[in-house]
Amino acid sequence: MDLRPTQDEEKFRHELRSWLSDAVPAHGSPPPREDWPARRAWDTRWQKKMFDAGWAGISWPKAFGGRQASLVEQLVYYEEYARAKAPYVGVNFVGLLHGGPTLIVEGTDAQKDKHIPYILRGEQVWCQGFSEPTAGSDLASLRTKAERDGDHYVVSGHKIWTSFAQVADYCELLVRTDPNVPKHGGISWLIMPMDLAGIEVRPLPTLHGEGEFSEVFLDNVRIPVENLVGKENDGWRVTNVTLRFERGTAFAGEMYDLKRWLSEIATAAQKVTDHGTRAWDDATLRREVGHLQADIDSLWNMLKLSIGQADKSGVPGIGASAVKLFFTELKQRVGDMAMRVLGRAVLGRSNMGGLPVEYFSYEALQSLSMTIAAGSSQIQRKIIGERILGLPKDK
Repeated sequence: MDLRPTQDEEKFRHELRSWLSDAVPAHGSPPPREDWPARRAWDTRWQKKMFDAGWAGISWPKAFGGRQASLVEQLVYYEEYARAKAPYVGVNFVGLLHGGPTLIVEGTDAQKDKHIPYILRGEQVWCQGFSEPTAGSDLASLRTKAERDGDHYVVSGHKIWTSFAQVADYCELLVRTDPNVPKHGGISWLIMPMDLAGIEVRPLPTLHGEGEFSEVFLDNVRIPVENLVGKENDGWRVTNVTLRFERGTAFAGEMYDLKRWLSEIATAAQKVTDHGTRAWDDATLRREVGHLQADIDSLWNMLKLSIGQADKSGVPGIGASAVKLFFTELKQRVGDMAMRVLGRAVLGRSNMGGLPVEYFSYEALQSLSMTIAAGSSQIQRKIIGERILGLPKDK
């Protein structure tokens, strides 16, 4: 596979870089992390700007309003986006990066018409209702039940770690529609409007105080049958499509950001001193920076492979689990280095001495949740062992 940019792809880079150089500063500073209504307004306004300028849905088919960029253009896009420090996808994460792509592959024409254009323009915010308190990392053990009553499913249960539930319009919801078959066979994937009666959202404070997650309680919520994605009891297969997008390509921008973060840590290490000695003078630390940089380069090549598979088949391959596992554990290692470089200064969580303490501490604390989100590292290792390496199944 030749991934060297052609003349046209370099033109694509120039156009994108030029647009970002004007649009990013004009969008202004983000609102406080705890102000979720303001964050929704800021994130969705940026998404609308992207759409109007023709940069939304970089890999989505043109038939659905996307850019349908080539593989190399997609890689250029992620590089330039990170380089420009453009706004994080924020509350649009679920809809844009795995909910919408799942509907493109698995949704009915009516579902696509009702949701795809609005997700792309930032007019619909989605959350993810997969995890449950009693299921742990074994997602298929979910207990939230849906019983058919005429043209509706009546849903009751409890979801947890529901990203962006407090500002979402719709939820990609997993429910158990048949409790009498093996656990993977009785699951269905539903589109749940978040304004239905019987839904209660309780935000969960996190270690870094952001509150991205919520608990969602469902009490006899009536969801139209037309909101079923795929067939009834075939939701586990649809879920795996969603998870491949989430694990294989959804974190692409953040993966590229890791390179920038490591560079900033190296810069900070040249400023931090202890009894007159710079942190950067430690040969062990410099060697570790080199190892991390090599691992980031490897990660980027793994991402290229995953995007290449998605480009051919429409869905990232099973190797998405390897990408997700490597990325999240690497991010924790980079976070650990940031904490060691900053030393006790990190306890204040406020910038001091010209060091970006707040940014470093936030990223390091946030990295702790990454090895749990979208399937824990233990689950990814199990998938890699059984489905990629062909090892015997865990009993």
